[in-house]
Amino acid sequence: MKPLLLFSISLLIIFFTSCNEASNESTLVTEESMIPDTATSLQDHHNAVSSLDWDGIYKGVLPCADCEGIETALTLKKDLTYIITTSYLGKEANSTNDQGKFRWDVAGNTIKLAGVSNGPNQYFVGENHLRQLDLTGQKITGTLADKYILAKQTTNVESVSVNVAAALL
Repeated sequence: MKPLLLFSISLLIIFFTSCNEASNESTLVTEESMIPDTATSLQDHHNAVSSLDWDGIYKGVLPCADCEGIETALTLKKDLTYIITTSYLGKEANSTNDQGKFRWDVAGNTIKLAGVSNGPNQYFVGENHLRQLDLTGQKITGTLADKYILAKQTTNVESVSVNVAAALL
């Protein structure tokens, strides 16, 4: 009886220690760990990576301290690369194009654009939108908080399908 009790207790200890949840750190997943074999670990949880159709083109005009706004277009691709185009409205010839890789945070809800060091480079991924975060990766608050959103653009195929469906009704 004692060996069975000891064995049962050992199994319970092993079970409970192996089921501890991962810490809630905001560290970012490295590009090397986003190889398809290990990317599935993020996809096992309900997050932006696994639950949203996040790839596509996002556009909007973000607030600017010394101009009329920053017209921004950010393209996210399934291969974890991005292209971002920014144009400072009201200023002459002040647009930039950057591209590179991005990575997901551990929670799978925020992306960080690699290679962007002269401004904000983190975005919270929501359904059909990206919310630009501040330089420390925190949500922007205040009266202009809702202005830091890029809306996902519909593709021509989607808009054609909607128009055809509407015409058939």
